[in-house]
Amino acid sequence: MDNEIYVVDFDGYKAELPVLPLPSGIKICFFNLHGNSELTEHCAKQLAEKLTDCEIILTAESKGLQLAHCVARELGQHYYAVARKSKKLYMQDGIEVDIESSITTGKEQKLYLSKHDVSLIKGKRVGIVDDVISTGASLSGLEALVEKAGGTIQKKAFVLAEGDAANRTDVVYLKTIPIL
Repeated sequence: MDNEIYVVDFDGYKAELPVLPLPSGIKICFFNLHGNSELTEHCAKQLAEKLTDCEIILTAESKGLQLAHCVARELGQHYYAVARKSKKLYMQDGIEVDIESSITTGKEQKLYLSKHDVSLIKGKRVGIVDDVISTGASLSGLEALVEKAGGTIQKKAFVLAEGDAANRTDVVYLKTIPIL
């Protein structure tokens, strides 16, 4: 490990991202909000400003969880919906979609929504929130869940856009990071 670091300045909050190699041979700037309450709060406040026209927030577990929690709180929303990557016992009457492999998982997955979360989304303007957009595979799964649940996608917001995702016109994000 050569301890290469990529620095992102979130308008006054600097985050040092370790550059990590993936099995495919590319390197990514690894962004992890887990356990960093200060960075999560900082980014959530900035993202919430872009999501004021959304009635409900949806995220995928796990790195988006605390971000969605803070964004929902900033927007005064008492609930947010969470797409799980495994089907839990309480989710037997929910919905599911297949998603292609993402840059970090490298394999096909499923996303699941509980009946409760489906009811939160149905008929609502949904803001999809997550930490990083790269290939868009995870986003496609979240979009499919919103459609299946009967919601309307209002905004798709990310802390970081990685590589070519920064060229997308259908998403909003705070900063960009390269794929190396």
